[in-house]
Amino acid sequence: MAAILRQRLTSYKRQHSVLSVTQPLYFWFEFASTYSYVTAMRIEAEAEKYGVHVIWKPFLLGPIFAKQGWNTSPFNIYEAKGRYMWRDLERLCAKHQLPLHPSVLTGIKPFPQNGLLAARVALAALQQDWGEAFCRQVFAAQFAHGLDIAEPDVVAKCIEEVGGDAEAYMAAAKEEEWKQTLRRRVEEAQHLGIFGAPSLVVGEELFWGDDRLQDALDWACS
Repeated sequence: MAAILRQRLTSYKRQHSVLSVTQPLYFWFEFASTYSYVTAMRIEAEAEKYGVHVIWKPFLLGPIFAKQGWNTSPFNIYEAKGRYMWRDLERLCAKHQLPLHPSVLTGIKPFPQNGLLAARVALAALQQDWGEAFCRQVFAAQFAHGLDIAEPDVVAKCIEEVGGDAEAYMAAAKEEEWKQTLRRRVEEAQHLGIFGAPSLVVGEELFWGDDRLQDALDWACS
C-alpha cells in the first residue's frame, strides 16, 4: 500500500510540475563491489519513478579499507560474512532478473577485482552522455560475463559498446588529471563518512547498501 501511495504522489507531482522539489541522489559505487552491481543495474529505473536525479560517483574502497587495517574486502576476512554475501547476491540477482556468471560464485576470478582502470575511465566518461551506460557495461562485463575488468581490452570494449572512443578514453585514464581526480574522489568519500559500497547520499544523509535504495529515494522526495 505504501508503494502505491508513493507512486500516486509521484504521478501527482509530474502532473503539477513540482518534481524539482526532489533532492538529487549521489550514487557512490565501486566497480569491484557485488552489491554495487545490483544497485547500478536498477537505480535509474527506480529513481525515475520518483523523479529523482541520480549522480554517479565512482570511487575506490581499497584506500578506505586500508585505513581500517584491512588489505582486502571484509567479505574475504570474515568467512561467514563472505559466505552470506555470495548467497545473498544470488538471491538478489534472481529477484531483479540480473545475470550472474557462474565463475563469479566459484572463485575462478579473484575477488575483489581491481577496478582502478575502470574507475579512472568512468570519471572521464561521466562527462559524456554515455558515461552511465559505460559504468553499467563494466559491471555487466564482470558479473554477467565473468570477465576481468582489470584487463585494458575488457575496459576498452566496454567503451566501444556504448559508443565511446576507446583509444581516447584509455589514454585519458593514464593522464595525471584523472589519477588526481580519483584520489580526490576517495578523499571526498572519506570526508562524507563512506565506508562501503554502494553508498547513497541525499543532502547530509548517508544510506549504505543496495537494500537502502528505497529509503534513499523516499528521503529525496521528503
